[in-house]
Order: sequence, then structure tokens, then C-alpha cells
Amino acid sequence: MSTYAFTRAVTVFAVGFLLLNAVLLLMIDRIVWAAVFVGVALLAVLGWFWFRRAMVELADARKEMKREVELLRDLLHTHHKE
Repeated sequence: MSTYAFTRAVTVFAVGFLLLNAVLLLMIDRIVWAAVFVGVALLAVLGWFWFRRAMVELADARKEMKREVELLRDLLHTHHKE
């Protein structure tokens, strides 16, 4: 299972659990606590999107660093031959 699929699955499970708690709390007239659980569920979704964006940026930065290392390596090999 890829990291994307795993983090999505964990997030879906967590959000589902939190929303289930919110519904059950609403059934016993605990409106404030239900709202808290809905808020936490929304924060979990926002956190997942933030995490995915950060991972994409990190992967892009790693690719850029790899290109720079290859360029430096090529430069060193051309100067070493001279």
C-alpha cells in the first residue's frame, strides 16, 4: 500500500470515527460535544491536505537536489579529466 493510500485510509477512518461520535452525542443532546467532534474531524481533513501538499513539495525538492548533485558530479568529472 502506498503512503498516499495509507494516509488516506487512516484519515477516512479517523474522520468516520469522529463523525460517528458526533452523531451519537447529538442523539443524547450533547450538542456542544458533538460540535467539538465535528470540528476535530474537519481539522483532521485539513491536516491531511496540508500533509499531502508538504509531501509533494518535499518530493519536488528531492528531485531538484538530485539534479543539482548530478550536475556537480558531472562538473567535477570534467575538471578531473583535464
